[in-house]
Amino acid sequence: MKHVTLFGCAGVLLFAGATEPFAQQQPTQRPFFVGNPLGLPVEPTAGAAFEGISSNVKVYGAIYSAESCSYDAERGVIVVPNRGVPQNVQVNNAWVSFINHDGSVHTARWIGVQNSADRANLTPPLVLNEPLGSDIANGMLYLADRDGGTTANEPSVAVIRRFNMRTGAPAGEFRVERSAWFNDIEVADDGTIYATQTGDRAANPDPTTWQVWKITPDGTASIFVQGAPLRTPNGIALDPQGNIVVVNVGNTEVLTFSRAGQLLKTENAVQAGNDGLVILRDGTKYVSSVLNGGVSRIRPGKSAELIARNIPSAASMCYDAGANQLVIPMNANNGLAFIRIE
Repeated sequence: MKHVTLFGCAGVLLFAGATEPFAQQQPTQRPFFVGNPLGLPVEPTAGAAFEGISSNVKVYGAIYSAESCSYDAERGVIVVPNRGVPQNVQVNNAWVSFINHDGSVHTARWIGVQNSADRANLTPPLVLNEPLGSDIANGMLYLADRDGGTTANEPSVAVIRRFNMRTGAPAGEFRVERSAWFNDIEVADDGTIYATQTGDRAANPDPTTWQVWKITPDGTASIFVQGAPLRTPNGIALDPQGNIVVVNVGNTEVLTFSRAGQLLKTENAVQAGNDGLVILRDGTKYVSSVLNGGVSRIRPGKSAELIARNIPSAASMCYDAGANQLVIPMNANNGLAFIRIE
């Protein structure tokens, strides 16, 4: 925090001798652009040829407080939204990274290469605050973001933001005023979004806060499932039949609902406290526990088995189809865990 404050002061002193007060200077409008892969220049510059980093240099990292990831089959990279600092510290601070199959960095900052103060001057402007869940569908990256919540008295509002996977440019958003924030999301082929609201985790919780939302392609939002059997719902995915599957933080249950919201099946992971959910084409489910650190595998018609243990803060994982592996963001540990599927 001290470093940020000092940097801000330096920026003010830098303009102290300007003939026009800094507050009155008009920002320069620039076209929207995304960050380059590792190399120079970092930001695309007119007339400057990009040169990639030397092939004998390996870089790992670039992840900061990531809650989810998605796989981009066209590029063959793992797409990771970084939350950055919380809303009450600085708004519009998040960014999106591309990670290679081996965990090395492809693009440190793709969306969000600009500083927070410069993002409003882009065409179109960029807003990305604290993204949690993510999904890629129909050439779009969907992120479960939120606005507000910068103070204890300012309400938080759930916002689904979309970005063009070819250009990285913002492609619209859906605000859901009746929800403070969404945790995980899954997008169907027709553009319908299913989103979990984890809700109350107190000793005597309010079950009405446990919700799964449905947002149609025109932005109409409604509660899809509410209350029991949900128990602080978190991870969400579609199975091969198009049913909606949800994992609970509050117990071991893995719930399968029809498109009409009818409970079809209840399975159980080995551990409770679950966050991530991946479902393969053969119906096999993988469930990660953010509280207990294990990854459960549930094969169709079989009981769950634990295939990995003790992963710190194992959050909303994704399936890297290019390398046949699970990729698990580790929240505050600022890293990714990789598990090859056998």
